[in-house]
Amino acid sequence: MNAVTTKPSILNPQSFGKVAVLFGGRSAEREVSLKSGAAVLAGLKRSGVDAHAFDPKERDLSDLKKEGFERAFIALHGRFGEDGTVQGALELLGIPYTGSGVMASAVSMDKWRTKLVWKAAGLPIPDFELLNADSDWNAVVQRLGLPLFVKPANEGSSVGISKVKQAGDLKAAYELAARYDSLVLVERFVDGQEVQFPIVNGKVLPSIRIETPHEFYDYDAKYLADDTRYTCPGLPAEMERQFADIVLRSFDVLGCRGWARVDLIIDKSGQPYFLEMNTSPGMTDHSLVPMAARQAGISFEQLVLRILEAAHVG
Repeated sequence: MNAVTTKPSILNPQSFGKVAVLFGGRSAEREVSLKSGAAVLAGLKRSGVDAHAFDPKERDLSDLKKEGFERAFIALHGRFGEDGTVQGALELLGIPYTGSGVMASAVSMDKWRTKLVWKAAGLPIPDFELLNADSDWNAVVQRLGLPLFVKPANEGSSVGISKVKQAGDLKAAYELAARYDSLVLVERFVDGQEVQFPIVNGKVLPSIRIETPHEFYDYDAKYLADDTRYTCPGLPAEMERQFADIVLRSFDVLGCRGWARVDLIIDKSGQPYFLEMNTSPGMTDHSLVPMAARQAGISFEQLVLRILEAAHVG
């Protein structure tokens, strides 16, 4: 595995200039983003950064230029924040921002197109296809089997996701997902451990294994429940090392930069299956990137400084 250094940023926090923490926004994940952004803002301020809250739902992005902001920390989740939209606006404004660029953000937000890229690159993924209102539900079940996961292609935080265990429930699961997106993905269920790997500035952090009494790792299990169990590192040391290169490859082939979190399932034979890429991961008290960073000896304050240090434009 790539070595994770623990020394703090050598930059003086004042050298970042005036920093906008973008959070809130207009997506279905607004509430989670508000929590992530508040944590990031507090962490940057504790480190002496001249950081300010900025909610794109409430303010025009052109105010960033007018008010002299020199960098932007993107703590937005979902549409208009994680899909290349705000990244493109910041490119036009010439303001360096955290995380992936326009193309990688747009592709990674789209679970279907992410899978197409990963499949073309030879990375292991569960069997999948797109659904529409005219899909032959029984034929889908015959091809992919049961259980199945149905999800909107362009939402995060498990919004609109269903686990389908009976063929008769597939249509209703499609209709729920279609409320959130015109692209609806159905994916073969892989029986195994859910494991997530954060990546920060080209380094793979310790994995987190997730165990929940819920049917799957849904919105409640992620953000509200107290009975979700997290183990970090989530895998034996040898497996952590074994998966580091392929995890980093999944990041690189999408053109990602800065930081992200890769979600995968490892089946009982030890075979990984990549599920999705999150280019603006959560930073709440339930979030996994800060948890992995702590395990690597990186404080929350050091983590947000490292992410901010890698801000770029173009």
